[in-house]
Amino acid sequence: MFKEKVEKNIKNTYFLQLDSKTREFIKEKALRFGFSFQELKQLIDMSIDFDMWDEKRVYEIWEDKENRKKTFILVRKIWENLKNRPKSYKSFATSAKYDNSRKISFIQNDKKELGLGKCPVASPKTRCCNLMTLDAVESCGFDCSYCSIQSFYNENKITFDNNFAKKLKNLKLDPNKNYHIGTGQSSDSLLWGNKEGIMEALFDFASNNPNVILELKSKSKNIKYLLENDVPKNILCTWSLNPTTIIENEEHLSASLDERIGSARALADKGVLVGFHFHPIVVYENYLDDYKDIVKTLIKTFKSKEVVLVSMGTLTFIKPVIKKLRQRNFKSKILQMPLIDASGKFSYPLETKVEMFQGVYEAFEPWHKKVYFYLCMEDHSLWKDVFGYEYSSNEEMEKDMINSYNNKILTNFSI
Repeated sequence: MFKEKVEKNIKNTYFLQLDSKTREFIKEKALRFGFSFQELKQLIDMSIDFDMWDEKRVYEIWEDKENRKKTFILVRKIWENLKNRPKSYKSFATSAKYDNSRKISFIQNDKKELGLGKCPVASPKTRCCNLMTLDAVESCGFDCSYCSIQSFYNENKITFDNNFAKKLKNLKLDPNKNYHIGTGQSSDSLLWGNKEGIMEALFDFASNNPNVILELKSKSKNIKYLLENDVPKNILCTWSLNPTTIIENEEHLSASLDERIGSARALADKGVLVGFHFHPIVVYENYLDDYKDIVKTLIKTFKSKEVVLVSMGTLTFIKPVIKKLRQRNFKSKILQMPLIDASGKFSYPLETKVEMFQGVYEAFEPWHKKVYFYLCMEDHSLWKDVFGYEYSSNEEMEKDMINSYNNKILTNFSI
């Protein structure tokens, strides 16, 4: 009877995702110690994490004591110690190679009605710029280990709207209102170039709606269409930047750091305003030194008048995304971090965020009064600690941001 109960409990966990040796080990211990369902679930989740992080497996760290409670606490303590100290990619980078054999397929879909949406991670408990979103493409060809896109769309299926241009022309906007619209929430903005005419449609949309600031956010080096065509002045091209350590181990299939910065430089040479997102900043051994090196490179490579924005943010997860990551059966250290409650989501503790954001912002000192800096979807209290000021509402932030962008656009095109 007890064996049947264990078998039933196992079916409601991610047990089958474990390798055969770990499965046999956990099943034997569950029968021997009589773990409750919650204990069994936690043990399996921790075992998945050990494997994902490329650390010692649970059967390698287990001390075979007769006391169930002490034994379980030992494993949990090792797991928590790994989460709460800065992770290291030194051995991970050589032992946990990424399988880049991913195959994607393209789908045409005319069923969805085109419209402007709100930022999918907006929350009243965090400061938000009220960015509007436009789904030019659904799902992404890159495979960043922390990305929530894989949880919202069918994996490996990229959806294009074969009536996108027509729907975009028919999109009704208030001519007396300023809009900040981004296309990088459901896919990478530049990766696909002008496939299915999406870039041409977006250029026409920006040209026909001068009250729109259209932001193309990317981790791609595909700027061919932008170099070969006139880019409307109200289009901003921005890149998400991370150190090479994170790009090589967690941002799979994306462009290198040098390629991203080089692409931004090429477009800035053409007169296109660019921006940079340090999002997500990831804590690992000596991480701040690496991020500060990127800042130094940007300041040497760009004039402040060419850069419209710098944002900062960090890893923030909802429960379904954490579950999805554990289901993927891949190597990643991205969940090897303290997951502290952050307004119903999970992220780093506030003191860690102050350290990371202050460190990066201070390195940008020459640009402080010349470029718009902001925190993306972070607790209100962090603004005062990082910037020395804070907004009283999302609407105040939105207005200030759009005014700053518009001033930069006008200045850039009056020179």
